[in-house]
Amino acid sequence: MIAYLPSLIGGVMIGGSAILFLMLTGRIAGIGGIVGRLAEAKGIAINAGFVVGLMLGPILYLVLFGAFPQVSIAASLPLAVLAGLLVGFGSRMGSGCTSGHGVLGLARLSPRSMVAVVTFVLAGMVTVTILRGSL
Repeated sequence: MIAYLPSLIGGVMIGGSAILFLMLTGRIAGIGGIVGRLAEAKGIAINAGFVVGLMLGPILYLVLFGAFPQVSIAASLPLAVLAGLLVGFGSRMGSGCTSGHGVLGLARLSPRSMVAVVTFVLAGMVTVTILRGSL
């Protein structure tokens, strides 16, 4: 059980922050929308606070578990930048990102979010299959 503790705590914190954000602002805690509104200078204080809270996550992890979380990125920098741009484009085109659709959209039983999450998962599976040459 102890091996799953960090994931459990993280999940509870994500769910709790999403609920709190919805209760306080009436808005979905989708990271794409929050960063988009921050870039458009709308609701600077609450959106900046949410983003700063995200960045403080690893520090809280360090305090709780005595080490930073292990992160390994195997992709090259250009590929990671391209992937980030495509995710940003897709989240704008899909009217939301994985956090908005996946966390709160599914919790609200939103049909649009259900379709979006299935699309995200299938696109990810196809991408991994193609990049690993498993076809």
